[in-house]
Amino acid sequence: MNLAYFMARRLYGQSEGTGRVSRLAVSIATAGVALGLGVMILSVAVVVGFKQEVRDKVTGIGSHLQVLNYESLYRTESQPVALSDSLISSLRSIEGVQSVQQVCNKGGMLKTEEAFQGVVFRGIGEDYDLSFLRQHLVAGALEKPFSSTESSNSLLLSAQLARQLQLGVDEDVYAYFFDNKLRARKFHVTALYETNLEEYDSKLVFCDYKVTHQLLGFEPDQSSGAEVVLRDFAQLDSVTPKVRKVLSHRQDSYGANITAPTICEMYPSIFSWLELLDMNVWVILLLMMAVACFTTISGLLIIILERTQFVGIMKALGAPDGTLRRLFIYYCLLIIGRGILIGNVLGIGLCLLQKYCGVVHLDASTYYVDAVPVLISWPFVLALNIGVLCISVAVLVLPSYVIAHIHPAKSIRFE
Repeated sequence: MNLAYFMARRLYGQSEGTGRVSRLAVSIATAGVALGLGVMILSVAVVVGFKQEVRDKVTGIGSHLQVLNYESLYRTESQPVALSDSLISSLRSIEGVQSVQQVCNKGGMLKTEEAFQGVVFRGIGEDYDLSFLRQHLVAGALEKPFSSTESSNSLLLSAQLARQLQLGVDEDVYAYFFDNKLRARKFHVTALYETNLEEYDSKLVFCDYKVTHQLLGFEPDQSSGAEVVLRDFAQLDSVTPKVRKVLSHRQDSYGANITAPTICEMYPSIFSWLELLDMNVWVILLLMMAVACFTTISGLLIIILERTQFVGIMKALGAPDGTLRRLFIYYCLLIIGRGILIGNVLGIGLCLLQKYCGVVHLDASTYYVDAVPVLISWPFVLALNIGVLCISVAVLVLPSYVIAHIHPAKSIRFE
């Protein structure tokens, strides 16, 4: 067995018998490492969870990419685009694409006796994936998909709009559309959803594809565009060039130019804000690492100071400085290991408590979620553990050289 490691274990096992200052230094060093690692694990879990939660909500209702008429980017009313079956099939065949679903968007107004509100009617058909909307229903049910061939007059709107209009499930509401003439249509509210995304909840309602298609007066093969949904948000950067290559310099049968903006380009403010959260995490990681390193270095120096006589005796017996430095580094490594173990229990425990109990709540109107979301990413946890261990040990090398300045003759008489 390595002599320095053997002696370090013996000294660590006898730490209860050492001086009060040394015991306090060991406790502070252990607490510093544990607190630093625990806060780092919690910070990373919160930021990763928050970013994923918001991204999933935005892409769940807005898709990852939208295939549109180029003029729709600069007009309030959606412009028609004809997407052929072969083009849709080509988009669906791209690796990473989960689905391609056509939509028709029409602006209008909902009016009740108490209030009125301008909204966007999104017409969707059988090919539209309703799983995200079903997950965020707060009232009613979506028992069957919306139709592209029939008009059921069913309407799905947000709970926010329902409160503003004082509407409930199974109630009727009139919608008004302003084109060359005023047109009215009665809808039946079948369900309410709530994503807490102001950009969507305040203006987006869902109805049958055929309803908005007729109101827009599009040709049978025209729509407002198609939403391209990916299997994973992480594939957005790799799939986007492939989608745009399929659409490159392409016009539809009516001469309209086709474009495909990503969700990040459509809502840059949201995703820029999410990217800023990474900077906050790095600041927290650096601060917590500094705390762990400072307490560990302080603990090492105090331990060496209290064991000056031991160092002098070992030197008098012929122990080289290198062996003694490794001894005290091993000693601190045992302290760090204990701190890492406690830090993992603390950090992961708090994450699990928040995940399953939702102890800390947020203002959903500001943060898009009503409770702090956490996602324990085990690769990140492992990387943090290795990083804390390696950096904490590395910063101990320089302070350990203080042993070289301890002289046996003086240190044996040291009190």
